[in-house]
Amino acid sequence: MSKCDQCIVREFSALKALNKDEIMKLADCKTSFTVKKGDIIFEEGDSLDGIFCVKDGVCKLTKLSSNGKDQIVKLVTKGELLGQRSLISEEPANLGAVALEDMQVCFVPKNQVMEFFNENNKFSLNMMKNVCHDLKEADNVLVNLAQKSVKERLAITLLYLEDSFGVDKDGCLKIQLSREEISSIIGTATESCIRLLSEFNKSGLIELNGKKIVLKDKKGLRKLAE
Repeated sequence: MSKCDQCIVREFSALKALNKDEIMKLADCKTSFTVKKGDIIFEEGDSLDGIFCVKDGVCKLTKLSSNGKDQIVKLVTKGELLGQRSLISEEPANLGAVALEDMQVCFVPKNQVMEFFNENNKFSLNMMKNVCHDLKEADNVLVNLAQKSVKERLAITLLYLEDSFGVDKDGCLKIQLSREEISSIIGTATESCIRLLSEFNKSGLIELNGKKIVLKDKKGLRKLAE
């Protein structure tokens, strides 16, 4: 992997506030590794000894519900940090992180992160802004679950997946989620999700090619999402 001072994804997170000397310290202490699709980065309840910077790939953050089923809270992609909230609060991880595709991740130890946090005001402010943004997103998810129908939530999710992750050369959603994973995001049973996707397909809103999904009528999906 490239050195920290040459890493473009660093510009997408709180790490962009680090000065040249701090970047050199970051490069000396970080550990880079590959996470295979389906592998666990950390589990809910783990004590994290640092933060993870996603250099490439996508992972899901999940929360175990009372019925023993994982609820997908957020999808995380390159440039984002994992574990910053647990580090600041000094609490075990509230969510678990699992790779949805092969990933490249860098790990920065807690002692170094806290040195940056205590000595670089811009870095600490950026990290707090990131945490606040996550809380804002969580508020929006909570409102959607409470006030939107399952059909509306599915439309919102499909649009989000295309807007955030794009499409492949065939026009299909670039990130491929299982029907179970989509149902976990929208908060419904897998069977209901499959039925709604079939309904969207028949009405021309989407096109199903096996597990792949093409958004055919984004205007119609947006209207439904509202």
